[in-house]
Amino acid sequence: MADYLPSLIVPDVPLSVAGLTSYIQDLLEQDPHLCQIWVTGEVSSASRYRSGLFFTLQDPDEKAAISCVVWNSHLERLMTVPIAGEQYIILGRIHLHQQRGQYQLVVWQVLPAGEGLRALRYRQLRERLEAEGLFAPERKRSLPTHPTTIAIVTSPQAAALGDIQRTLRRRYPGLRVLLSPALVQGEQAPSSIMRAIQRVNRDGRASVLILSRGGGAVEDLACFNDERVVRAIAECPIPVIAGIGHQRDETLADLVADVCAHTPTAAAELAVPRLADLMFAHVERRQRLIGAVATAQVVNQRRLYQLQSRLYQLKLNRRLEQEWKSLNWLRHRLTQSMQLRLQRSQQHCQLLHQKLETLDPAAVLRRGYALVRDEQGAIARSANTFAIGQTVQIQLEQGQLTATVTNIQDLNSEG
Repeated sequence: MADYLPSLIVPDVPLSVAGLTSYIQDLLEQDPHLCQIWVTGEVSSASRYRSGLFFTLQDPDEKAAISCVVWNSHLERLMTVPIAGEQYIILGRIHLHQQRGQYQLVVWQVLPAGEGLRALRYRQLRERLEAEGLFAPERKRSLPTHPTTIAIVTSPQAAALGDIQRTLRRRYPGLRVLLSPALVQGEQAPSSIMRAIQRVNRDGRASVLILSRGGGAVEDLACFNDERVVRAIAECPIPVIAGIGHQRDETLADLVADVCAHTPTAAAELAVPRLADLMFAHVERRQRLIGAVATAQVVNQRRLYQLQSRLYQLKLNRRLEQEWKSLNWLRHRLTQSMQLRLQRSQQHCQLLHQKLETLDPAAVLRRGYALVRDEQGAIARSANTFAIGQTVQIQLEQGQLTATVTNIQDLNSEG
């Protein structure tokens, strides 16, 4: 079979090597899929230089490899430093080296293969929720001392449910227990747990909520690290006890819960007090109260005896006589004080009466003076206000005269 050459399309202007390299660089570095990409593979070689760490990541099965570089500014941020022969998950971006015409992966983060990616996501989510204050100690609420109703969020088939119920019946008989069923494993578990918690909130009868499941592998507990579950716990209006059966790993549900227990049984023990302990504490308080009352009775009886002895020793007649003298002396002082104030008040009133009589116009007329008014009735104070022939009114102590001005003499004029 003959080979045919494709028809060639001759461009108008040939590209330079730099132009072609820049064009390829733009295609690679501006591709949204290559700006931030996860790559998994095995490190075949690694070399440390002054500018950074250079290594080759290869896929042994496909016989493919890519050059990688971690600049010095990012070395301290790596969760692990890559070494030859180990498999890793690499986070970075594609970069084209123009001088060599080769592309490479600029690395931002290196994780061990397998659990490394899950651990990174866990850490990033934990830091973000912690920055929001969801794990702050001041958000933790105290558990009620004597709850009447407790809600349990777990799987109906889980052994944890039986452990919690037996513990509650043994420690606090008569307690009402509500079950809000939920899946506690698998992809549907986070949404199922969130709905179960919201169901308890809408019901409104429970005063404490226990979120629980039995032990399991790390993968089985992934639902308790889901952001939806964490926020549902944080928004729950009643205290939440996390009783997840694990000892090594701490889930985000443990951090946001008001109280954390490592087993379902321990969660139930924290939720309610033991009836025997309550009875013992009641008996102890009763004994202390009886002892305190007896002690107070003895002290008061002794005090009563002392007061009675002192009362018998007092001479009541002498005390009464002294009090009577003191009372008479106070009465005498009060009488003298009132008389002195009355005398002063009378003298002041007499002085005011004299001043009032002095200012009375009738008193002036009685001394021989007269009051002159013009035709309009205004009081005359100067002779210059009258004219010859003008009629004036003269008021005496007894009676009134009408006169005509025949002569005017100004006392202020000379001669």
